[in-house]
Amino acid sequence: MAKTVVVGMSGGVDSSVAAALLKQQGYDVIGLFMRNWHETDEGGNCTADEDFYDVRRVCDGLGIPYFSVDFADEYYDRVFKKFLDEYAKGRTPNPDVLCNREIKFEPFVAKAREMGADFVATGHYCRIAHDDGLNLLLRAADENKDQTYFLNQVKGEQLDNVLFPIGHLLKPQVRELAESFGIPTAKKKDSTGICFIGERNFRAFLSEYLPMQKGEISGDDGALLGEHEGVFYYTLGQRRGLGIGGVDGADDGRWFVVGKDVSKNVLYVSQSQESLFHNALMCENFNFISLKPEGEEFECMARIRHRQPLQAARARLLPGGGVEVAFERAQRAIVEGQYVALYQGEVCLGGGEIDSKYDL
Repeated sequence: MAKTVVVGMSGGVDSSVAAALLKQQGYDVIGLFMRNWHETDEGGNCTADEDFYDVRRVCDGLGIPYFSVDFADEYYDRVFKKFLDEYAKGRTPNPDVLCNREIKFEPFVAKAREMGADFVATGHYCRIAHDDGLNLLLRAADENKDQTYFLNQVKGEQLDNVLFPIGHLLKPQVRELAESFGIPTAKKKDSTGICFIGERNFRAFLSEYLPMQKGEISGDDGALLGEHEGVFYYTLGQRRGLGIGGVDGADDGRWFVVGKDVSKNVLYVSQSQESLFHNALMCENFNFISLKPEGEEFECMARIRHRQPLQAARARLLPGGGVEVAFERAQRAIVEGQYVALYQGEVCLGGGEIDSKYDL
């Protein structure tokens, strides 16, 4: 008998090709669409409805059944509340990382098993290997699209019987396969940004949940340089949208956000990027997916944001489950609330939420 695989379908080209490949390989394929957010966009359209329409078109064309499941409550409680809490603290969260751990590889997998799935599959650009009872998360063949960074918080056991059908392919190959399979979303553009915000203005969205108050923009010498729209809006290293005009005694170069004080509602900027560079960071809680290197210290590669080229580093285990990461070269804009992911060879060891950065 053919094995049953439930594919997480988003309406995009990647998950569509994943489903098509699995059907071609002889699996009984079922498409399952997750609805994680109920609000409409600025035009009053529910983007989830549009995506599910694409899922229906794709699945009808492939001749596979499809269903929709609503995880909006779980998403709000497990992901969105933390998103707001982190912004309120002046940090910059990454909800996509939490969504994978808390939704896609928790209630989604449970629902798939309930539907009789032998396997669960997604359109993530990553690979999986099984070694001596361990589920190892491997980088994708397409380094530019590799999504292991977004999966750095999953547990090894969450990867039981999980398939990543496109992890061995390059993005152009996925597009070509979509065309050859006659998938109607073959040319659909990739989604970008935070899923529940979509194409809406970020500041307008965030102001609906966090009260914003204008405040001072302060320079290196403490001089008042302008007025910000709300300190939560700005990210370390940001250089656009600051609204700083000509400043007496300063050159015409760019200004960069180098810090923010939520309690005082002050945004700190500088024309020098020197203070943005640090060679070490610390995570209080680090998630090792399956493989934990021996010893208190180990050599590794690391990235502090998606698509960042891997950086040479040395990690040191701290009491209580924390990890310190010391980089061979100082890194620009290490942001609290984001994640650092560690690698040895092709294996993603896991990751941790960045709590502080400094120099060693």
